[in-house]
Amino acid sequence: MEPQIDELGAFVPGARAILEPTGTGPLNDIRLAVKDIFDIAGFITTCGNPDWTRTHAPSVATAPVVATLLRAGARLVGKTITVELAFGLTGENLWHGTPRNPRAPARFPGGSSAGSAAAVAGGLAELALGSDTGGSVRVPASYCGIFGIRPTQGAIGLAGTMPLAPSLDTPGWFTRSAELLARVGDLLLPGDGGRLGGPLLRVEEAWSNAHPAVARALAAAVERLQPLLGPALPIQAVPEGIAVLYSHFRAIQAQEAWASLGSWVTATRPNLSPAVAARVEAARLIADAEVQAAWGVRQRLQGRLRALLAGGAVLVYPTSPSPAPRLDATPQELEEVRAASIGVTAIGGLAGLPEVTLPVGRVPVEEGEAPVGLSLVAAPGCDRALLALAREAATLLGLS
Repeated sequence: MEPQIDELGAFVPGARAILEPTGTGPLNDIRLAVKDIFDIAGFITTCGNPDWTRTHAPSVATAPVVATLLRAGARLVGKTITVELAFGLTGENLWHGTPRNPRAPARFPGGSSAGSAAAVAGGLAELALGSDTGGSVRVPASYCGIFGIRPTQGAIGLAGTMPLAPSLDTPGWFTRSAELLARVGDLLLPGDGGRLGGPLLRVEEAWSNAHPAVARALAAAVERLQPLLGPALPIQAVPEGIAVLYSHFRAIQAQEAWASLGSWVTATRPNLSPAVAARVEAARLIADAEVQAAWGVRQRLQGRLRALLAGGAVLVYPTSPSPAPRLDATPQELEEVRAASIGVTAIGGLAGLPEVTLPVGRVPVEEGEAPVGLSLVAAPGCDRALLALAREAATLLGLS
């Protein structure tokens, strides 16, 4: 079957990776798109960069997480554009092009899993695989108005995947329905480790960090979720502050990114976009003392949040503090969005918690409206229970 026309620029340019299902099951008739950091046998994993493509051979095997979906009946319809080296949050790619956001065409799709989010939001695939280190599934899902999940850290293996920051990296996926989001979880996730009976905990630092229009748009949805877990209780979960959490996340990510990519960068001296080049250089220069301090904060955050959620409570807050930035935003504006966004996504990321984002809101912007998502976060190992809760929430909110 010929690949469909890619009017969104979601897929990697050139020969399209098309694979038929290798079995039948719950994903029969589902079109699957895969971020181009996951190996597909016979294709080079480009990681969004021409020099990476030039210095790597075609993959000899398909990443196990992709193979599992093919065995369940999914059909691969292409590999999707990523921010180069998966090291960015807007979705911009200087070499392959920036995918179009189908729900807000004047704005970025979010990254680094930009093509995957665009493909699902634009109807080019029902399911797309991405990865999430600092928000690379959650943020594009919010920007593009679709469902997304970052699973518990380590719940799904990353064999056959380009590493960025291994203690933070995890596969994730996008869908347009909570039902399909959960169906994929049944295939990829281990057995559940608990139940979610509430209460719903409103993380005040994340709500204060959000743009007032975003907070207003999402607050109504939280009120409507009361039949599931009762009234949302305000809590202070991040006494360090969102800005401090961002700086500590950045330190850990930087050290691990240089450990993962530094030898290739040193040997290849690749052409990188200015923004990614700056991040790679900052990673090279990160001080050990800064990283050690960040790990101390990370361990305290993990202990605090895991104790808070152990009885079945669920955190709730805006997935991203703002809608997607405009395509004509300045580098300084984009960096401000990045810091404000990762300060929030670091809550679940540093603590290794499962997080689902629901496409519940739209906010006024210059050109009309743009989507924003609401995150539900649970204790580690409660991924399936969280997906079941997301399905109930979607029904209650009229999302699916």
